[in-house]
Amino acid sequence: MVSVPAVVGCVLGTLLGNALSGPILKVAFTGIETGRASLGEIGPWVSVVCLLGMPALVLLAAPAPALRAHRLPAARAISAGGAPRTGRGRRAQRVLALTRLPRPVSLGLGQPFARPARTLLTMAAIVLGVTTVTLATGLTTTMVAFGDVGRGDGGARIQVEAGGPGNDRTPPLLGDPQIEERLRSLPGATRVRARAFCQANLVGQSQPVSADFYRGDDAVYADTIVKGRAPAAAGEVVAGPSFLKERGLKVGDRVALELNGNKVSATVVGELIEGNARALGATWQTLARLAPEVRAGEYSVRLAPGADARAYTEAVEALDPGLRASVSDSGNAGTTTVVTFSTVFTVPLTLVASLGVFNTVLLNTRERRRDLGMLKSIGMTPRQVVVMTVTSVAGLGLAGGLLGIPLGIVAHRLVVDHVGVVAFPESMKDVWHAPQLAAMLLAGVAIAVLGALVPARSAARMTIASVLHTE
Repeated sequence: MVSVPAVVGCVLGTLLGNALSGPILKVAFTGIETGRASLGEIGPWVSVVCLLGMPALVLLAAPAPALRAHRLPAARAISAGGAPRTGRGRRAQRVLALTRLPRPVSLGLGQPFARPARTLLTMAAIVLGVTTVTLATGLTTTMVAFGDVGRGDGGARIQVEAGGPGNDRTPPLLGDPQIEERLRSLPGATRVRARAFCQANLVGQSQPVSADFYRGDDAVYADTIVKGRAPAAAGEVVAGPSFLKERGLKVGDRVALELNGNKVSATVVGELIEGNARALGATWQTLARLAPEVRAGEYSVRLAPGADARAYTEAVEALDPGLRASVSDSGNAGTTTVVTFSTVFTVPLTLVASLGVFNTVLLNTRERRRDLGMLKSIGMTPRQVVVMTVTSVAGLGLAGGLLGIPLGIVAHRLVVDHVGVVAFPESMKDVWHAPQLAAMLLAGVAIAVLGALVPARSAARMTIASVLHTE
């Protein structure tokens, strides 16, 4: 009975997954350099695993209820849905009847006690949905905060590249200090930072490292230092978590940089929120000791809010034929990717949780059709039937929210603490506040209500004659 829909569902799901994966991956990874990696192509082994694995999983879940049905007495099976039931459900409803709650609400709250196993499975589905929503909300909030790092007052950012060795463009006619001075003097510029790039060596290690040397405004490291401080003097460096972890370094450790036969003893004074695993940052004073002849190859300019970025880029290129200016992208591809994926996977898992609730409510209404017919015969209105049916799972939704929120918070912390390439500060991890937690709690109730509405309305439209025609 379950193998046929399992196979059909797996075939349809595999076809739909293969059709949607390409567009979703392309949208999610828009703007990210993927190198030789191909996006949107799923290996055939994935489809084979889905087509064989999911039906096998369904068959593994089927024996427990099948064995229970095997032991069910024939008389009880024939009278299912017709004979009145006794037990925990009745006792719970009698206790709830003593409260001041409206009768449809008290009847609904007592229904989950009649089927404890089914209730636990339904709550598990709701907990899964709430956990997913909480995790996705936390990741989205963290990544939005991460994407806003270094954006300052909202002014446009201009990248200016200077031609020279390794570039196809003509070397600048102006000298390095003159270029920086002219960039500062153009209308709209508020901060200018020069950057020189070199391949250096760490004494004692065979692999070279990329060293970025900065000159100009100190805001280059604004909001990006998670441990320690920004470098301010010769022999002070900073690096991202990947660089430090691969080399067994931490803030306060000393290293030796070597370039063109010159050596500088340096101290790791800060850890960046992110960074290339083969790159570190240092001051211009350190470059002066290693390679004083190297000049800046790139300049970053921050404009005042409202300044005309296009006019500034045109003015820069008019200064010198060896300069090329462009407006930096205001978006963050990594943030977009995480937000897209969290949204894509939250919606299906929420729907799955709602379908679990739908299945439970549908079974309950079918089994309790005699009780529903009797209640309607003594005056219960269709609206009260809907209230009673929805209330029977709304309490589960509330309980599932209370359980799912802590699980989602723990899952969020585990993810952000083990990203590896990013060291999120506590301010980006502590994203939970009272309004968000209240919304997550309501998410459990919403999942339960969403799954219960259709069978509740179907039960409300049930006629008394169709239910009690065998009485």
